[in-house]
Amino acid sequence: MANTTAGYYGTGRRKSAVARVRLKAGEGRIVVNRRPMDEYFGRATLRMVIAQPLKVVGVEGKYDVIADVRGGGSTGQAEAIRHGISRALLALDGGHRPPLRQAGLLTRDPRVKERKKYGQRGARARFQFSKR
Repeated sequence: MANTTAGYYGTGRRKSAVARVRLKAGEGRIVVNRRPMDEYFGRATLRMVIAQPLKVVGVEGKYDVIADVRGGGSTGQAEAIRHGISRALLALDGGHRPPLRQAGLLTRDPRVKERKKYGQRGARARFQFSKR
Protein backbone atom coordinates (compact mmCIF):
# COMPACT_ATOMS: atom_id res chain seq x y z
CA MET A 1 0.00 0.00 0.00
CA ALA A 2 2.67 2.45 -0.96
CA ASN A 3 3.32 5.11 -3.56
CA THR A 4 6.27 4.00 -5.66
CA THR A 5 7.86 5.58 -8.72
CA ALA A 6 5.98 3.01 -10.81
CA GLY A 7 2.58 4.06 -9.42
CA TYR A 8 0.52 2.93 -6.46
CA TYR A 9 0.91 -0.53 -4.98
CA GLY A 10 -1.44 -2.82 -3.05
CA THR A 11 -1.37 -6.46 -1.98
CA GLY A 12 -4.59 -8.46 -2.01
CA ARG A 13 -5.27 -11.90 -0.57
CA ARG A 14 -8.12 -14.39 -0.79
CA LYS A 15 -8.01 -18.08 0.23
CA SER A 16 -4.53 -19.16 -0.93
CA ALA A 17 -4.25 -16.56 -3.72
CA VAL A 18 -1.93 -13.57 -3.34
CA ALA A 19 -2.08 -10.65 -5.78
CA ARG A 20 0.48 -7.86 -6.08
CA VAL A 21 -1.22 -4.97 -7.85
CA ARG A 22 0.27 -1.79 -9.36
CA LEU A 23 -1.91 1.15 -10.33
CA LYS A 24 -0.59 3.80 -12.72
CA ALA A 25 -2.09 6.56 -14.82
CA GLY A 26 -3.29 5.22 -18.16
CA GLU A 27 -6.36 4.40 -20.20
CA GLY A 28 -7.93 1.60 -18.17
CA ARG A 29 -6.02 -1.49 -19.31
CA ILE A 30 -5.99 -4.39 -16.83
CA VAL A 31 -3.13 -6.88 -17.21
CA VAL A 32 -2.97 -10.08 -15.15
CA ASN A 33 0.25 -12.12 -15.18
CA ARG A 34 1.37 -10.28 -18.34
CA ARG A 35 -1.83 -11.21 -20.19
CA PRO A 36 -4.91 -9.03 -20.83
CA MET A 37 -7.64 -9.61 -18.22
CA ASP A 38 -10.11 -10.79 -20.90
CA GLU A 39 -7.67 -13.48 -21.98
CA TYR A 40 -6.71 -14.58 -18.43
CA PHE A 41 -10.24 -14.71 -16.98
CA GLY A 42 -12.78 -16.33 -19.30
CA ARG A 43 -15.84 -15.71 -17.11
CA ALA A 44 -17.47 -12.28 -17.36
CA THR A 45 -18.41 -12.38 -13.66
CA LEU A 46 -14.73 -12.57 -12.66
CA ARG A 47 -13.88 -9.62 -14.92
CA MET A 48 -16.73 -7.68 -13.29
CA VAL A 49 -15.41 -8.57 -9.80
CA ILE A 50 -11.97 -7.19 -10.71
CA ALA A 51 -13.35 -3.90 -12.08
CA GLN A 52 -15.64 -3.36 -9.06
CA PRO A 53 -13.33 -1.12 -6.94
CA LEU A 54 -12.57 1.13 -9.93
CA LYS A 55 -16.31 1.53 -10.56
CA VAL A 56 -17.10 2.24 -6.90
CA VAL A 57 -14.70 5.21 -6.75
CA GLY A 58 -15.48 6.28 -10.35
CA VAL A 59 -11.99 6.09 -11.85
CA GLU A 60 -12.47 3.37 -14.50
CA GLY A 61 -10.60 4.27 -17.66
CA LYS A 62 -8.16 6.57 -15.82
CA TYR A 63 -5.67 4.03 -14.44
CA ASP A 64 -3.90 0.97 -15.80
CA VAL A 65 -3.79 -2.05 -13.49
CA ILE A 66 -0.85 -4.46 -13.57
CA ALA A 67 -1.48 -7.51 -11.39
CA ASP A 68 0.79 -10.44 -10.60
CA VAL A 69 -1.21 -13.20 -8.92
CA ARG A 70 -0.11 -16.59 -7.58
CA GLY A 71 -1.88 -19.51 -5.91
CA GLY A 72 -5.51 -20.51 -5.58
CA GLY A 73 -8.14 -20.92 -8.26
CA SER A 74 -9.65 -18.44 -10.68
CA THR A 75 -12.28 -17.04 -8.29
CA GLY A 76 -9.78 -16.67 -5.44
CA GLN A 77 -7.32 -14.96 -7.77
CA ALA A 78 -9.96 -12.54 -9.10
CA GLU A 79 -11.04 -11.61 -5.56
CA ALA A 80 -7.39 -11.22 -4.47
CA ILE A 81 -6.85 -8.80 -7.38
CA ARG A 82 -10.00 -6.89 -6.34
CA HIS A 83 -8.63 -6.59 -2.78
CA GLY A 84 -5.24 -5.43 -4.13
CA ILE A 85 -6.82 -2.80 -6.39
CA SER A 86 -8.87 -1.50 -3.45
CA ARG A 87 -5.74 -1.12 -1.32
CA ALA A 88 -3.84 0.57 -4.16
CA LEU A 89 -6.74 3.03 -4.63
CA LEU A 90 -6.51 3.78 -0.92
CA ALA A 91 -2.79 4.55 -1.31
CA LEU A 92 -3.68 6.80 -4.27
CA ASP A 93 -6.20 8.86 -2.30
CA GLY A 94 -7.31 8.41 1.33
CA GLY A 95 -10.66 9.95 0.39
CA HIS A 96 -11.55 6.69 -1.37
CA ARG A 97 -11.81 4.89 2.00
CA PRO A 98 -15.53 5.54 2.77
CA PRO A 99 -16.97 4.27 -0.55
CA LEU A 100 -14.58 1.29 -0.62
CA ARG A 101 -15.38 0.45 3.02
CA GLN A 102 -19.13 0.82 2.31
CA ALA A 103 -18.87 -1.65 -0.56
CA GLY A 104 -16.89 -4.06 1.68
CA LEU A 105 -13.85 -4.05 -0.59
CA LEU A 106 -11.19 -3.28 2.03
CA THR A 107 -11.97 -6.20 4.33
CA ARG A 108 -9.80 -9.26 3.77
CA ASP A 109 -12.17 -12.25 3.43
CA PRO A 110 -10.80 -14.66 6.07
CA ARG A 111 -12.62 -17.78 4.84
CA VAL A 112 -10.26 -20.59 3.87
CA LYS A 113 -10.74 -24.30 3.32
CA GLU A 114 -11.00 -26.22 6.58
CA ARG A 115 -8.51 -29.04 7.04
CA LYS A 116 -9.49 -32.69 6.82
CA LYS A 117 -9.67 -34.36 10.24
CA TYR A 118 -8.31 -37.84 10.99
CA GLY A 119 -10.96 -40.53 11.53
CA GLN A 120 -13.26 -38.68 9.13
CA ARG A 121 -13.77 -38.53 5.38
CA GLY A 122 -13.35 -34.75 5.24
CA ALA A 123 -13.38 -31.64 7.39
CA ARG A 124 -16.91 -32.30 8.69
CA ALA A 125 -18.11 -35.41 6.81
CA ARG A 126 -17.78 -38.67 8.74
CA PHE A 127 -17.25 -42.14 7.30
CA GLN A 128 -20.51 -43.96 6.62
CA PHE A 129 -21.93 -45.55 9.76
CA SER A 130 -23.83 -48.84 9.72
CA LYS A 131 -25.73 -49.92 12.80
CA ARG A 132 -26.17 -53.49 11.58
